[in-house]
Amino acid sequence: MTEPERRPEPTGPEPARPELARLEARARAVREHIVDMCSGPEGGHLGGSMSAVEILVALFFHTMNIDAGDPEWKQRDVFVLSKGHAAMALYATLAERGFIAREEIATFCRPGSRLATHGNVAVPGVEFATGSLGHGLALANGTAWAQRQAGDSPARTFVLLGDGELQEGTVWEAAQVSRALAADNLVAVVDVNNFQQTGAVREVSDGAPVADRWAGFGWHTVEVDGHDLAALCSAFDEAARVNGPTAVVCRTVKAKGVGALAGRASSHFVLLDTERKRARVRASMAPAAPRATAKGEPEHA
Repeated sequence: MTEPERRPEPTGPEPARPELARLEARARAVREHIVDMCSGPEGGHLGGSMSAVEILVALFFHTMNIDAGDPEWKQRDVFVLSKGHAAMALYATLAERGFIAREEIATFCRPGSRLATHGNVAVPGVEFATGSLGHGLALANGTAWAQRQAGDSPARTFVLLGDGELQEGTVWEAAQVSRALAADNLVAVVDVNNFQQTGAVREVSDGAPVADRWAGFGWHTVEVDGHDLAALCSAFDEAARVNGPTAVVCRTVKAKGVGALAGRASSHFVLLDTERKRARVRASMAPAAPRATAKGEPEHA
């Protein structure tokens, strides 16, 4: 007996204002969860988690065909977090989407918790244990290929990479394979927040222009403001209508929405271990946060 096809909520090429408001509310909730996790005894990778919030919200609440009640559903879309250090953002999104209880966020990195610093497959919705950078796209090639072997399955695979991660040669080996496979159900999303653990990407090993590199490998390429939910939703919808793999290059701000930490390398790993630190961060989480310019540089008021 054939499984009935489950579809996400109906959406157009660009979400209507009521849906955008709903997505924005989810993004705010995800950011709150990330701060809560950084307030634990171990701290967390705040900067790269905050830069990916809108990307994850657009995917999990607008684009992806998934079922929180049946995480192993065979026809589901698959999400691969290649930049595994941003697991806090994924856990927070999964909590908001109903894959795990919101209360579980408080256990992050506590003894016995399944919410580890990097993705843990014991968590519903986490498909692979990642963290060693450069391998997520190859994994995504495998899932996208397997989905296509299922015949007329509409399932798609989405993989989120960081811009510093693009220094890994395995990314480009996998990108070449993606094109050879004509994987039109594969979408690579690149979080270009301009920083990696040791400093600015352009100072460590400049890989700009990022979009041109993906296009050079034969990928359909779209470049968007990675904090613009309408633009993200439209880009992901566009990817479903083209032949071959799509790269969505997202210009983002590291630690987006967190006041003085936004757009700074020092936000890579943050421990909010005092009430004063937590209060300052929460007070700074205002709408008027730095946005990415055309060149991806943060603008500060």
